[in-house]
Amino acid sequence: MLVLVAYDVATSDDGGTRRLRRVARACSDYGIRVQKSVFECQLGRKEWVALRARLLKEAKLETDSLRFYFLDTETVAKTEHHGIGKPLDLEEPFLV
Repeated sequence: MLVLVAYDVATSDDGGTRRLRRVARACSDYGIRVQKSVFECQLGRKEWVALRARLLKEAKLETDSLRFYFLDTETVAKTEHHGIGKPLDLEEPFLV
């Protein structure tokens, strides 16, 4: 499944900058950053459960926000991109 993860972490309180780094790291372990606080993650069921649990553990839900959008094949096909950063095909092999 393709999950779009968007987050907003309050960095003005104690530990906010650290939480922001941890949330971003968790997302980058499972997906590709497409904007500063937005990741596209191609996940199996077990990976989704692990990522969700990790993000909920890292975030401070009284001040932070996490949003998960589940995208089906039809929705992905209708996605438009304009501007810098060519979109990556998450179905293709990715070499680092």
